[in-house]
Amino acid sequence: MFELSEYLEQRRALVEQALHEGLPAEATPPQRLHEAMRYSVLSGGKRLRPILALAAAESVRADPGTVIQPAIAVEILHTYTLIHDDLPCMDDDDERRGKPTSHKVFGEANAILAGDALQALAFELAACSPVAPERVVRELAAAAGSRGVVGGQVADIAADDRMTQEELEFIHQHKTADLFCAAIRMGAIAGGATDPQLDRLTTYGANVGLAFQIIDDILDADEEDGCSCVGLLGIDEAKRLATARTETAVSALADFGDTATPLVMIAQHMLERTT
Repeated sequence: MFELSEYLEQRRALVEQALHEGLPAEATPPQRLHEAMRYSVLSGGKRLRPILALAAAESVRADPGTVIQPAIAVEILHTYTLIHDDLPCMDDDDERRGKPTSHKVFGEANAILAGDALQALAFELAACSPVAPERVVRELAAAAGSRGVVGGQVADIAADDRMTQEELEFIHQHKTADLFCAAIRMGAIAGGATDPQLDRLTTYGANVGLAFQIIDDILDADEEDGCSCVGLLGIDEAKRLATARTETAVSALADFGDTATPLVMIAQHMLERTT
């Protein structure tokens, strides 16, 4: 019988080991920069994005170990976005995952440069894909750029209480869902997915990414905040949308059989999470 908790623990350990090995050592000059990079990447987290990349590869019968570098590329790029997101000129956060944010520990300049270096490293690792490395790199670039995460962040900064549902969906799509979908597609491509398999996994990734963000809004529920799904639509409608997105994601995997069990279970777990 498939045990999701055991699966997540095993895959997370694989990801953590690869992150330790993939990052420059702290003793490598410039030490302060590499210390800052490792501080942010290795500060914990669920590692959902790289685990989803590994699960996507497994769904097309690839060995997850062969796609580990593209998988951690997504996590490293995600960490760069968090470092920059926390800066005083952005969200101005003092803590991330219960620890002081990078700019609080290393200063703003070093935090910005650590983020820049992590972004470059992410593309270096994505290029190590065992299959179609140029396609994998393009997937990451598209998700990371002005039509992806950066565009979503710009829209988020500009948002106010007059936001429409269409504007909120734009932010959810590009700030969050695009990178989830890229993780799935990168894992699938690196695992040798066929075009029909990739199409179905893309549907899964797009919908599970949106569901994840809606659940985040629900967990931070504030119906007075017009810049959230709950504030705009109400908590009941937000829950309905998250469930509908999850169901669409899971339905897309119907033809995969048992190889997609981890993806199905992760989607359901994300819908039910409380943190």
